[in-house]
Amino acid sequence: MTAARMIIVVAVTWVVLTVLFVAPSALPATWQYYIYSPAGVGLWMLAMLFGPVITVVLKWNWIRHG
Repeated sequence: MTAARMIIVVAVTWVVLTVLFVAPSALPATWQYYIYSPAGVGLWMLAMLFGPVITVVLKWNWIRHG
């Protein structure tokens, strides 16, 4: 059960980060330049790598005990 909850936490984290990355596409084109800049995309990629690790650490009590 622990592995299943860990997979759920990682999947939800990735979904939330993806939605947050796509959401600014509704903004005007002048704002999109700053949000989708190379630095912004790089930070998003780092968040995709380290975000699940951080959420697993923060939710470890729930993952472990339910």
